[in-house]
Amino acid sequence: MATVVVLSGGPGSVGVADLPAGATVIAADGGAELARTLGLGIDLVVGDLDSISVETLAGIEHVERHAVEKDATDLELALVAALRLDPEQVLVLDGGGGRLDHLLGGLLVLAAEAYAGMRVDAQVGAAAVHVVRGERTLCGEPGELISLFAMHGPARGIETDGLIYPLRGETLEPGSTRGISNVFAAQEVRIALERGVLLAVRPNGTATAGS
Repeated sequence: MATVVVLSGGPGSVGVADLPAGATVIAADGGAELARTLGLGIDLVVGDLDSISVETLAGIEHVERHAVEKDATDLELALVAALRLDPEQVLVLDGGGGRLDHLLGGLLVLAAEAYAGMRVDAQVGAAAVHVVRGERTLCGEPGELISLFAMHGPARGIETDGLIYPLRGETLEPGSTRGISNVFAAQEVRIALERGVLLAVRPNGTATAGS
């Protein structure tokens, strides 16, 4: 399966680019309301269902219900469901206006080792988020901001092309702001690393299926 779209709940607004035919849509609880707003059909809703309206739930055929008291967020449970489909890419859509703890937890989950076998991207409000392992090429516009964060440990041997401030065999440590506010010098940026995982954040970017 090529693409799974996971919608996460929370207030705010998010745009959605054209999705490929056959993309599976999974809603993490209240993400079903976002799906309705975006006009997306829902193949599966996952979660404790404490943030979804009765009307929306009634229109969904496949539901994976979990207890309210659980050890994972609805988003993580939805990503686990997506993983079972063995997709090439998961694209998460989130309005970006919810709780800060959920937002931070969601970003950590996106970069988790469990999802290393697929491409992971997210649109969180106005920002595009890309998980980088090994090597990726990202498309943007010259002058566009991009920030790089090491996740779950040091990111070593980082090489970039197409940035105003290139990195040449460098290491970024978790908790460091060294990678913040770099700039696209061209329409394509190549990011490669020898070890670890990076989160690339484009504050005004668009994450699309296949990006």
